[in-house]
Amino acid sequence: MRKQTIDLNSDMGEGFGPWTIGDGVDEAIMPLISSANIATGFHAGDPNIMARTVQLAKQAGVGIGAHPGFRDLAGFGRRTIAETPQALVNDIVYQLGALREFARFAGVSVQHVKPHGALYMLAARDEGLSELLVETVQRLDPALMLYCMESSVTYRIARELGQPVIREFYADRDYDRSGSIVFTRRVGRLDPAQVAEKVVRACVEGRVATVDGGDIDIDFDSVCIHSDTPGALHLVEATRAALARHDIRIAAPLPAPAH
Repeated sequence: MRKQTIDLNSDMGEGFGPWTIGDGVDEAIMPLISSANIATGFHAGDPNIMARTVQLAKQAGVGIGAHPGFRDLAGFGRRTIAETPQALVNDIVYQLGALREFARFAGVSVQHVKPHGALYMLAARDEGLSELLVETVQRLDPALMLYCMESSVTYRIARELGQPVIREFYADRDYDRSGSIVFTRRVGRLDPAQVAEKVVRACVEGRVATVDGGDIDIDFDSVCIHSDTPGALHLVEATRAALARHDIRIAAPLPAPAH
């Protein structure tokens, strides 16, 4: 079904101290998106960056999400750490709590949680971790939306348990035939026009090309463009413009109805 409205999200606040990740264009990207996934200190981010990024989102009227990752600053959360599901969910609760306090102090609320990097991909295939994560989010805030891929275990369990869930489409990542993104630690510079065309096709036709050489059906509620992808600002600008040409509005997400 052709999309009339779509959420556009990006990972924000992914620096640490004096260091920035990617092109350092958070201030330019923030007004162009509808949801921000704010790093919560484990893979990137620190208290000062979190506070500043929350304020940027508030000023731009952008929905705020927690973006918890593995405790892996050196590897930017892209290395899998062997831990029990309970330990990993405790880490997520810790990180979510930090961001919620900064949001509360700024007079805004947290609308969603989206695990980062290798933690996101681990939850996507790990039944025990996904079930514990969804159950924990429900106890913390039954209205908190959880971002994940439609092809993930996380999505299935969230639907089964009635947790609001947002399905993502990745503009700047490749897909395999299963509908999962191809995880990579380093992304090269992409052509903004090609990325925008990929997003529009997914929104209009519900199809995306895969690395296997075919096409698959895809459905989603939100489009993600990573701020650390080289040239991210140009990707966001081109995608916004292409969506506008096709009369597709960008707005904060509405969760897929729970069963």
